[in-house]
Amino acid sequence: MSHIAIMTDSNCGIMPEEGKAFGIRILPMPVLIDGKTYYEGHDITSERFYQKLAEGSSITTSQPSPADVMNMWKQLLKEYDEVVHIPMSSGLSNSCQTALVLSEEPDFKNKVHVIDNRRISVTQAQSVLDAQFLAKQGYSGAEIKKILEEEALDSTIYIAVDTLEYLKKGGRITSAAAAIGTVLNLKPVLTIQGDKLDAYTKTRGMKAAFKAMCKALDKDLHTKFFDLYKNGLLKAGIANTEMDSETLDFFKNEMKKHFPDLELIHLPLTMSIGCHIGPGGLGVGLFRCHEK
Repeated sequence: MSHIAIMTDSNCGIMPEEGKAFGIRILPMPVLIDGKTYYEGHDITSERFYQKLAEGSSITTSQPSPADVMNMWKQLLKEYDEVVHIPMSSGLSNSCQTALVLSEEPDFKNKVHVIDNRRISVTQAQSVLDAQFLAKQGYSGAEIKKILEEEALDSTIYIAVDTLEYLKKGGRITSAAAAIGTVLNLKPVLTIQGDKLDAYTKTRGMKAAFKAMCKALDKDLHTKFFDLYKNGLLKAGIANTEMDSETLDFFKNEMKKHFPDLELIHLPLTMSIGCHIGPGGLGVGLFRCHEK
């Protein structure tokens, strides 16, 4: 039996209650709505979040407080010898760097291992499951950290944005560009290749965006991930912001057709992404896994 606790945050797409079924502790991410703080998967549902977003509420996200992080570590260290903590990518939030600094405190040094393996959503969830698998194989917290950080770039994500409204609100595009894009039905495709969110391409319509993302994944599969694919160490993922079930089922089925040899994992896109891209967003990805 492992004496290592595995911990992450709700940016992985697994909510705190769901984490219990996996034997994983989930730190809920704070969401500020009209000045009031809620915690993802704890006192605000996805439905309520998107309702507030549609109503035009002021919504921002932030990193967990140092007190919340350390309190969870202290609780876990009462039951376990070590804690492996995998926050969302350091390129997308300061929460990882904050946790790294806190882990050097005397109470946690050499007991809490904060891993930056540059992931979010389904890819982050897989890292957590990999950490759990490695712990059960007898690896120490320091060894798990070394392995997962060395494999940090063994993942790729593409995200299609259905509405330009929230990119405009966040200052990522101008009002004029948003207006033109809406008239032309342009759907930006973004990519996460480890450190940050970047523009990838633009298409007309979500189905065209989905085809472009699958084409990009197919290229990644047959180039930088081909050895992992041949060795059965690759999975596919799909994630979404608020979307009707029929549309989501269509995209999931199409992913299975495109990549029939890969296990497909589905999780919701976190509210930290949802507040920036709005409803109707779709993410797809490929990522290394340890357990075949």
